[in-house]
Amino acid sequence: MVQISQTPALIGMETTPGNLTISQPPADIQITTTPGEWNIHQPGPEVTIDQSRARAAYTGGTYREMSQRIYSGVEQLWLQGIAKRMEQGERMANFHKPGNSIGEVYGEDWQPVSYPEVRGPASYDNVDIDIKAVPVQIEYRRAEVHIQVEQNKPQFHYTPSSVEIYLRQKPSLTFTPQVLDAQV
Repeated sequence: MVQISQTPALIGMETTPGNLTISQPPADIQITTTPGEWNIHQPGPEVTIDQSRARAAYTGGTYREMSQRIYSGVEQLWLQGIAKRMEQGERMANFHKPGNSIGEVYGEDWQPVSYPEVRGPASYDNVDIDIKAVPVQIEYRRAEVHIQVEQNKPQFHYTPSSVEIYLRQKPSLTFTPQVLDAQV
């Protein structure tokens, strides 16, 4: 009799799982800001002082103004002189009334006639002051923000999985014969 023993083959498998990593660096951002700017300009008020009427009251003013006052004053004096002569003529025509004699009519005419006033009228309001407020000039330049973004692409790193197959145990077949007793 023969004894047969068999050892089966054993196959070993080792696996390493695959690995996938994805990373993305943050985006590069550049922000620049131009600040806003105010420009405010306020010139002083415009002041106009006209004292020509005050000068006319003190000194007669310009030659032209003085000549105009003399001319208009002489005209008035001339008209008053004509009116006075007319009145004297009417009184002389009524010489029969008492107080209308030649001596009395022309005797009152001894006062000198004043020359027309060459100066302007004196007044507390001879100086004109005019003040004009100039509006404020405001300019504003808006603030500006410039944003520049540079996006970085994602980075992939992949390690593939692996399978390692090996023989852990070899198959074997053993034949063992039986020992025979030869003494019998």
